[in-house]
Amino acid sequence: MRRKVNLGTRGSALALWQAEWVRGELARRRPDLDFGLVIVKTRGDRIKEVGPAGIGEQGLFVKELEEALLAGEIDLAVHSMKDVPVATAPGLVIGAVTERADPRDVLVSAGGVTLTGLPRGARLGTSSLRRKAQLWHFRPDLILEDLRGNVPTRLARMRERGLDGIIVAAAGLERLNLAGHITQYLPYSVCLPAAGQGAIGLEVRQDDEQMLALAALVNHPPTAAAVTAERALLGALQAGCRLPVAAFGRLSDTVLHLEGLIASPDGKTVIRSSLSGSPGEARAIGRALAEELLHLGGEEILRQVRQP
Repeated sequence: MRRKVNLGTRGSALALWQAEWVRGELARRRPDLDFGLVIVKTRGDRIKEVGPAGIGEQGLFVKELEEALLAGEIDLAVHSMKDVPVATAPGLVIGAVTERADPRDVLVSAGGVTLTGLPRGARLGTSSLRRKAQLWHFRPDLILEDLRGNVPTRLARMRERGLDGIIVAAAGLERLNLAGHITQYLPYSVCLPAAGQGAIGLEVRQDDEQMLALAALVNHPPTAAAVTAERALLGALQAGCRLPVAAFGRLSDTVLHLEGLIASPDGKTVIRSSLSGSPGEARAIGRALAEELLHLGGEEILRQVRQP
């Protein structure tokens, strides 16, 4: 009898796509194992059903999966890396980061009009402070309205509320075969992504050598290095999804390039810089860039944002 390996996942369409993709990749490499999916409902899923309270809290889409992992109810947890807090639960580690999908944000506009072509005062939906700050920096006239829910829900609500468009992650639309809705891929100069955007992570118990070895089979070192640097920057800034902070790393040949950003919530001030180095120094690069951003004025922005 083949050993059963249970992968834990949220139940959204995108989360299930990611878990099924991971299951297929692992099964291809280890046909001797039987891979199953266990759907775990997280607090973030419940909040989206009852209202916006608590949105932005760290670990909303992760905590219950980590609890199931620690309890032995699942063997591996499949996450969107941008949802994973920098500090994982004690006893757990990120055992692998898979090859990244397109990390860019995209505009889906009702009339097929690009960001520069939208009329003055156009209404766009997004609940991300990171996106709002950068969009307002680029176009202060935009009216940005809170919009939550999974990808299909956001598309439906755009139509229901008569919005001119929405801003979402390219990876989600592409993975759900909804890329036909994309009007424009936003350049990094306009909207730098969230740390980990487009990457899938596998969380494992740190003492489970078999599962660590299994996860390593789908690890993509260039993506892992980039995401490590991005998360190190967030950790040094003590920032999460509630703050207008962005980070994006990429490898060119053997050099890791990291770009980071801290913005005021209204978009009037944007502190941006970059740093490069060896992929083996990913954490150090992230921490060093964070210090530079703070020195350039980011510290005062974050101090004001954190005030009650």
